[in-house]
Amino acid sequence: MPQPPKNPQVGAVGLDATDRAILAALIEDGRMTNASLAARVGLAESTCAYRVRALRESGIISSISARVDLGAVGRPIQAVIQVQLASHSREHIDALFERLVGIPGALSVAHVAGDNDFHVHVAVASPERLRDLILEHITSHAAVTKTETQLIFEARQGGGVLGPL
Repeated sequence: MPQPPKNPQVGAVGLDATDRAILAALIEDGRMTNASLAARVGLAESTCAYRVRALRESGIISSISARVDLGAVGRPIQAVIQVQLASHSREHIDALFERLVGIPGALSVAHVAGDNDFHVHVAVASPERLRDLILEHITSHAAVTKTETQLIFEARQGGGVLGPL
């Protein structure tokens, strides 16, 4: 793994203000052309392309993805399902984790500390589909002892990890 530059203006993971500006622009619009990106952050196109390539090669940019309107694809209801296990063996945790990420409609799955063991963020078409998802894919697992479901009324994007530029 490349060493971060030795520059007092660089953050803990080797990002300077220009890298952060590039990342912020790509988070906002991952389809932005290199010419538009370079103009936005005030770099020559070749320098901008080099910086983006370096961010990819270092693993800082791991992918570019699309945000999907869940209602427009027939999944307007979102929920977080908290899952509690009876057994905390590595085998049960790993098996359930794989099962949970494979659920149709699973947006994200987090293995967490605390009273619950997993948080599963899902998008479904109806309350009945949510019930069926929980019964068929979660509570049917032998290690699951309890679930608690919280409907999401509204979700907004957070400020992200970059902080103020």
